[in-house]
Amino acid sequence: MPSSKNENTHKIQELTLEDVMGDRFGRYSKYIIQERALPDVRDGLKPVQRRILYAMNQDGNTYDKGFRKSAKSVGNVMGNFHPHGDSSIYEALVRMSQNWKLRAPLIEMHGNNGSIDNDPPAAMRYTEARLSKIASEMLKDIDKETVDFVLNFDDTEYEPTVLPSRFPNLLVNGATGISAGYATDIPPHNLNEVTDALLYLLKHPDASLEKLMDFVKGPDFPTAGIIQGLDGIKKAYQTGKGRIVVRARTRINALRGGKSQIEVSEIPYEVNKAQLVKKIDEIRILKRVDGIVEVRDESDRKGLSIAIELKRDVDATGILNYLFKNTDLQISYNFNMVAINHKRPERLGLKAFLQAYLSFQKEVITKRTEFSLKKAQKRQHIVEGLIKALSILDKVIATIRGSKDKKDAKTNLVEKYAFTDEQAEAIVSLQLYRLTNTDVTALEAESAELDKHIAEYKEILNSEVALAKVLRSELSSVKKEYGSPRLTEIQDEIEEIKIDRKVVVPEEQVMVLVSHDGYLKRSSLRSYNASGEDNGLKDEDYPIFQEQLSTLDHLMMFTNKGNLISRPVHELTDSKWKDTGEHISQTIGLGDDERIIKTFAFHSLKENGEFLMATSDGYIKRTEFSNLTPGRNYKKHAAVFIKLKQPEAVVVNISFIPKTVEQTVMLISKRGYGLRYDLAEIPSIGARTAGVKSMDLREDEVTNVQLVNESDQVGLITQRGAFKKMAVKEIPVTSRARRGILVLRELKSNPHRVVDFVRLETHAVLEVRTTRATLHDIIADEHPLSARYSNGSFVIDTDAEGEPVSMALKATPIVATTTEH
Repeated sequence: MPSSKNENTHKIQELTLEDVMGDRFGRYSKYIIQERALPDVRDGLKPVQRRILYAMNQDGNTYDKGFRKSAKSVGNVMGNFHPHGDSSIYEALVRMSQNWKLRAPLIEMHGNNGSIDNDPPAAMRYTEARLSKIASEMLKDIDKETVDFVLNFDDTEYEPTVLPSRFPNLLVNGATGISAGYATDIPPHNLNEVTDALLYLLKHPDASLEKLMDFVKGPDFPTAGIIQGLDGIKKAYQTGKGRIVVRARTRINALRGGKSQIEVSEIPYEVNKAQLVKKIDEIRILKRVDGIVEVRDESDRKGLSIAIELKRDVDATGILNYLFKNTDLQISYNFNMVAINHKRPERLGLKAFLQAYLSFQKEVITKRTEFSLKKAQKRQHIVEGLIKALSILDKVIATIRGSKDKKDAKTNLVEKYAFTDEQAEAIVSLQLYRLTNTDVTALEAESAELDKHIAEYKEILNSEVALAKVLRSELSSVKKEYGSPRLTEIQDEIEEIKIDRKVVVPEEQVMVLVSHDGYLKRSSLRSYNASGEDNGLKDEDYPIFQEQLSTLDHLMMFTNKGNLISRPVHELTDSKWKDTGEHISQTIGLGDDERIIKTFAFHSLKENGEFLMATSDGYIKRTEFSNLTPGRNYKKHAAVFIKLKQPEAVVVNISFIPKTVEQTVMLISKRGYGLRYDLAEIPSIGARTAGVKSMDLREDEVTNVQLVNESDQVGLITQRGAFKKMAVKEIPVTSRARRGILVLRELKSNPHRVVDFVRLETHAVLEVRTTRATLHDIIADEHPLSARYSNGSFVIDTDAEGEPVSMALKATPIVATTTEH
């Protein structure tokens, strides 16, 4: 005989963790899906809701009796059917009473049952509840063996697996839930419309979705509102998934003194009103929209009302559009119509829901009719026995008197007069006062009535037409009793919201600065004019862009590493002119050796032009303005405007070219080679490209690129501090990707190397920056034109001032004005 130790050893199973976890989680998921989170397609209820309704009905807590403490109902449900926390049961009970969540509330509640502001309900010891009248339709005929019952969690009572649900609760009240691997979002619908669709489908089983949608127009939310997007509704009813837009009902009212007010009377389904009002007020406080004076929640017992008071002469429609786009005055509602069908979660369309409900109701009527038939036949059998007994009453009485006891009397009646056991039981139980002639008449009338009912029941059970007639009659009576007009308006198309930026941003003239080290700011003209020459930058930093702009303008900032940073002017930090401003790295991360080299300002993002850009390693391209407009993530990420092929390569210059310009492109390399060709030789291509070859470099590099005309002059500076002014025509127009011609004389010892060059303007003053952060001004008019092979004249003492690193036209001081930009 093996030891107990060996027995225990045999019971141990070696399983992998993956198998154990998979199996246990599979069981848990099945439980969550079927027994907690998803509604049944037949009655539209989750188990906790079904148990609440059944327990309250069983307890006589119905619409025609007084209210009882919610705690009593919760206790009954928890003790008898739902062994979970009381808070989850109470939450489910409260939700079924909230008329802003359910189109047809199933519970009536006295006391605080929460609010559309998401206020919590009062504790269950304070509130009172009972079933609503329409909930009685959910439980009607449950005592006639219409649905299956199973034992509860401790096998002490039976509970229904589904309620008879004499109205289409799933579609009328909708459902929402999240389970393991599944979620559901079924919106509420109008009872009249769903019933009409059921009646039509009952008569025309092959009805198309389009025909059914003639009846069910779309969701009908208890909070009303406006639905946009007929295509989304149709897709949802076809596949079970779809998207619609739900927006608040609003109107703009004129007030005295040229003011106006936006009044909101209905808000989208499941939107928290208090949060919505708070969000709109935040927009007012932060001045994201210029023109909102005050936001008031004026809701009372008469209904919902939010008042948004506006300033005088503002664009009320524009502000409303902004609020639609940026608050929950407009939301997207996503259908995900998942329910338990034949014990499995399924995503179903409208027709499938209606078919499932009709099929279930036919089953309910069949089971109810079978129950009633059995009961009628049983009674008919008893009535026949009583009539027969009354016809031989003296013999029956003699037989009973001659019997020893009740059992003997029954036996004698069965043996002598061929009564059945059930008839004999009824006879011996008969009271003496009923032994009159009038009772024979009553029994015969009852028998005739029973015959009539039995014939009706048999017809219903044997005829689909008769069954359908009963179902049609019952659906119609439910519609007549509980139907209500549609609340939600449906509009075919989703309206595209266009927001005029003048609504969002008050137009104002400001001074904008972008510095070499990456600081950005905008300041009021008053602050700028009061600050004199103090721009707030560090000693070694300097502006690369400074201009008076409108807050409605856009900045496009290009870095030497091929990245583009876009900013509307109104989004720049508003600071005093004496302050440093905000560093670009606070919102967008740039490389250690990356810096902004060129900034442009535009009035709109629909400019008709293109950018010309060139790199130090010999690539050049044109890119359409429309290819570089900011995307969705412009605030956090820079966009690529040119792809650099070499890690050490940098962008040397960017120019904006209006479409009408016809100029030539001039490049000069570090070793002094100049090349000029037509702009048309450079292809216009996309942003994330490297471009085409600009020069044949041969271990050289491009210093700069300029757009020039035949009559222009250029100035160039070398690393030895020599400045040279020359005519553009010295470099003939050839073709792209050549080496070009020398514009400096090559020296054997310490040859000149070009650091930078610029196109000169009339009376130009040039500003040269050196390695020692000193500035050296060059007045171009003081220098004569040099021949092509000249090295120019020395203007900078490199030993004292450092070697030149860049050269630019010196900006003239800006005088800020308050005139329109």
